[in-house]
Amino acid sequence: MSTEPEKLSDVKMDIANLYREESYTDLKTGGIRKLVPIKIDGSEDDSRDAVFTGHTQLMSPHGPLPLQGAIEAKTLEDAVAKFPQAMEDAMNKMIEEAQHYQREQANKIITPADLKKESGLII
Repeated sequence: MSTEPEKLSDVKMDIANLYREESYTDLKTGGIRKLVPIKIDGSEDDSRDAVFTGHTQLMSPHGPLPLQGAIEAKTLEDAVAKFPQAMEDAMNKMIEEAQHYQREQANKIITPADLKKESGLII
């Protein structure tokens, strides 16, 4: 049995897991997004911690690459201090995933039947 909603009107927001979004930037390096837990009435929910994420861009020969990652912090000041390490960790994870994908592609065995399927040729 699927847990997917059958129609759009079946989609419901989780009222016990609401957040208000705050955004901070230095207009040069990147930005930090803070998700502040709130109650259904809009007041802050002090029983849950805020969630911080950082985002920036890396320049590549093919143009800018977006980079984002979680920042383990309790305050905005702490998030700003941890921003560089969080972005480096996100970059390392992205490189790891790209290398993993390259290894998977290199390990594929291509048979003549595969080539026929890819080219659309019928022989």
